[in-house]
Amino acid sequence: MKCFYAITDRSVSRRAMLAASGASLLLPRLEFTQPVLASTQAPPQRMMMICTDLGMIPEKFFPVDEGANYKLSPYLNLLKDLKQDFTVFSGISHPEVDGGHEADVSFLTAAPHPTRAGFKNTISLDQYAADRMGAVTRFPSLNLRVGAARGDGSLSFSSDGVRMPAEDRPSKVFQSLFVQGSKRDVERQVRRFQEGQSLMDDYADRLKTLRGYVGRRDQVRMEQFCTAVRETEQRLIAKEQWEQKAKPQVDLECPQDFDKPGHIIGHSRAMYDLAKLALQTDSTRVVTIYITQVLSPTVDVPNVKLPPHALTHQSKFKESREQLVRLERAQMRVFGDLLKGLKSCDDAGGNLLDHTSVLYGSNLSDANRHDNSNLPILLAGGGFRHGCHVAFDRKRNEPLSNIYVSMLNRMGIETSQFGTSTGSMSEIEAA
Repeated sequence: MKCFYAITDRSVSRRAMLAASGASLLLPRLEFTQPVLASTQAPPQRMMMICTDLGMIPEKFFPVDEGANYKLSPYLNLLKDLKQDFTVFSGISHPEVDGGHEADVSFLTAAPHPTRAGFKNTISLDQYAADRMGAVTRFPSLNLRVGAARGDGSLSFSSDGVRMPAEDRPSKVFQSLFVQGSKRDVERQVRRFQEGQSLMDDYADRLKTLRGYVGRRDQVRMEQFCTAVRETEQRLIAKEQWEQKAKPQVDLECPQDFDKPGHIIGHSRAMYDLAKLALQTDSTRVVTIYITQVLSPTVDVPNVKLPPHALTHQSKFKESREQLVRLERAQMRVFGDLLKGLKSCDDAGGNLLDHTSVLYGSNLSDANRHDNSNLPILLAGGGFRHGCHVAFDRKRNEPLSNIYVSMLNRMGIETSQFGTSTGSMSEIEAA
C-alpha cells in the first residue's frame, strides 16, 4: 500500500517527508523543508562605538552647511564615496559632562561631572545592550583599546559603574575569537566555569539564610546582591555552553602586537579588522574601541614628529597644525577603510554596514581648550536615514544620548531613555 502525504505547510521536516518509506535516508537541508520565517527573518543588528580621545580640529571636521545638500568638510571629504551611508552631527554633547580629558569615562555613559569628588559612573551603552541581548553570541561584547592608557583605559562600565578592562593586544583578541584550544584546554576551561557555578550556588544558599536575619533596607541590598549573583551564574552557564562549541575559522593570520607606543594608525587598522571579523562571524554584536593618544610619544604617520597631545596644544602654530591635520586625516582614512570593509561584506540580503550602527567621535571637541561641548560625532550604517548634516545649537547642545536611544531601538532593545537622553534622534530614523 502506498501512502501519500499532502504538504500543506512549507515547514516540513526531512523526517516527515520519509515517514512512509521503508528505508532510512538522510536528506540534505533543502530550502523547501525550512520554515517560511527563515527566509523573512530580519538579520541581526549590531553596534560599534569608537572614541578617539583628542578630539578633532573643528573647522576641518564640521561642515558649514546643514541638511542633505551640505558640502563635505575637509575631513569628511575623505569619506565622500560613503556620504549616503553616514550622518554627521554638530551641536551635540553630554549635558554636565565636563573635566576635559577625564570626560572619556562618560563618553558611553553620560554620567555627569566625572572629575568631582564622589563621582560614580553608570552603565555604558555597550554593556546596557549586551545585558539585554543575553548570550546570543559567544562574546556578549568586545571591548578593545588602541594605544597606551592610564589604568585600564576603557569605555565600558558595568551596571555598578565599574570599569571593564579593554584588550589592547590584537593577537590575544584573535586567539579569543578564532583559535580553538585543545580538547584538554576546553575541558579545563569548562571545569573552571563549573567550579564558578558551584561557588555561586553555595553562596546563594547562604545568602538566602542570612536574609531572614536582616532589616528591610538590608533586605533590599541583599536582593540586589542576589540578583547580581544570579546574573553571574547565568553568564557562567552561557560561557560553559559556548566553550564546547567550535569557533569560526577565518582566512587571516594572527596579527602582530604593537608593543611600542606610537603605532596609532597600524594598531587602529588591526583592531578594526578584528572587529569586522567578529561581527561578520557573529562572534559578537557589540564592539567598543577606545583610541587613546594622550600618552603616545610618537605616531606612525609620515612627517608627524611631535606627540599627538602636544600637537593639540600647539595647533595655533603653522607647523604643528599641519602635523595635526596629517594625523587626523590618517585617522579618518583608516576609519573610512573600516566602513568600506563592512559595506563589502554581504549580509542577509544587504551588507554588514546596513546592519551595523557605527558611532565615531570623541569626548573632546577642541582638545587645545579641553572643550567637552559640540563634540565631533558621526553615525554610519545601521539602516538609519543618512546623507545629512544634522546641526543643533552649538552653544545649547542636544544630548548625545538621544543617538544612543536610537541605536538601542535599532538593535531591538526598546527604550525611550538612556543616560541624559530626552528621547530618540528622530532626524535619522526612517519614516
